[in-house]
Amino acid sequence: MMVTYIFSMCVALPITLFPVYLLNRAKLINRVQKEKMSLKVGQFCSRWLMRAFPFARKRVVVNENDENRINPQPCIWVCNHISLLDLFFVLALDKRMRGKNRRPIKILYWKGLESNPITRLLCKMCGFIPVDMADNGNGTANEYDPKSFKQMLKSTKRAIEEGFDIGLLPEGQPNPTPERGLQPVYPGAFTLAKMSKRPIQMIALYGLHRMWHPDETIGMECSHRDMAVRVYPKGRVYGSAEEFTTTFEAVVGEFGAHGKDLPEDELEMWLNGSMWQTELKRRESLWLDSEDVETRSRNESFTIEEKREVS
Repeated sequence: MMVTYIFSMCVALPITLFPVYLLNRAKLINRVQKEKMSLKVGQFCSRWLMRAFPFARKRVVVNENDENRINPQPCIWVCNHISLLDLFFVLALDKRMRGKNRRPIKILYWKGLESNPITRLLCKMCGFIPVDMADNGNGTANEYDPKSFKQMLKSTKRAIEEGFDIGLLPEGQPNPTPERGLQPVYPGAFTLAKMSKRPIQMIALYGLHRMWHPDETIGMECSHRDMAVRVYPKGRVYGSAEEFTTTFEAVVGEFGAHGKDLPEDELEMWLNGSMWQTELKRRESLWLDSEDVETRSRNESFTIEEKREVS
């Protein structure tokens, strides 16, 4: 049934996006209007075709009283990356995830996806922002093309000025082993948030790798139908790139691996930043302990040398 869904998307997207393309070509709508309309069309197709071909059992976990859900403010959204299905599920579930008042969003994506004409059509029509990266296999270190960064930043700044939220995947590529935690997390989201003076809000995906696995030797061997997505409340401004990456690894990594949150008290501490302060104090204590051990060792060495000189 999943293959039927994908095939249906390949048919439905060109047909439904074509009127939007014509309106833009006829200059009846501008580029920004075209991108916003295309996003809604993509979400509509993905959502209704998943209902027509229900190959997955979907669980969406949100905090209904989250202020950014009730009254959305400009934000940088970050999510883990576990499958080639991620984009379609994020589109299909966006209304349930971010609420009916959600702001339009532009997603940073790997430029290599443009080799597929359907994903190229969707990404181009929605004005999503490409990132040039080597196709060196999932689970290996990312190799970005530094020359593409300038255009990526330019496009991102323009999207922010035009009223879009920004979405990105800090791992950079699908994670073949989410049950073991996240891949290395890149701090680009922190840089964008600092540049735009926006908070970062986290999303976690679970289970999609068991439907379409990043490992090409496994591929579409669907072994499970359950997936879940968690939208965390309390988007906030982080003090450093390391604070963001450590928080993302702890919070999103836990849900991505097990489909459930950290214990409530621990989760709240990560979300409000107090756990990071605790972590800094722990590191400082370890550093002081190591310094103390080094000092004692040095003093003992001096004492031994003095005794030898006396004897």
